[in-house]
Amino acid sequence: METTIALNTGGVLLLARDKVASLDVDVQNCFTLRCPDELPIPEGDQIVAELNEQAGFASLRIGAKDAHPAGAIWEADEQNPPLSVIDGDNVDVRWPRHGVPGSVGFELVEGLPHPTEYDFFVWKGVEPDMHPYGCCYHDLREQLSTGVIEFLKVRGVETVLVGGLALDFCVKTSAMQLARAGFHVVVNQGAARGLAPESVEQALREMADAGIDIIESVEQLQVM
Repeated sequence: METTIALNTGGVLLLARDKVASLDVDVQNCFTLRCPDELPIPEGDQIVAELNEQAGFASLRIGAKDAHPAGAIWEADEQNPPLSVIDGDNVDVRWPRHGVPGSVGFELVEGLPHPTEYDFFVWKGVEPDMHPYGCCYHDLREQLSTGVIEFLKVRGVETVLVGGLALDFCVKTSAMQLARAGFHVVVNQGAARGLAPESVEQALREMADAGIDIIESVEQLQVM
């Protein structure tokens, strides 16, 4: 029997809970209006309830955080604005400073579990010359594993429910990494928000083309 069955297009997904994990990607204050000078995402703080409900359909809950040092080489400044290209093996474009450990922006949005309450947790982007997006690899070439894929496989997980911030960057990359690793991936739009409508639309197309299921909310999930 397959772990997950799509009853119809846009319909209900039946899940075998013991084979399912839920993933919260970078749901931190730095990606909300609480930190307007970092990388605020519209409604970034309004996905907590949906993420918590999503986790109820899974036997394991995984989390990830950006943990970036101040003064990283990819930080934007007056001469080098956000999204301007930067050379390096594990950086691509510049971003405003965000997710610095010890800051308010580094903390998870209120209402989520403490990192120690997750079954597995990843801190990524710790090195000043590395800015990964997905939570499965520390490097952009996807050669240095964070252990997420291995943990899920050892625990017998077949389906991963994904939400978090931002849908068009770290959520998309994490979902694509998991799909390439052989998992059935479900991205929950109700548990995610993106930086811009255009890039969100493009990300949704890319994920659908990769065989990732896209749902609007947990109302499309059901445990067998």
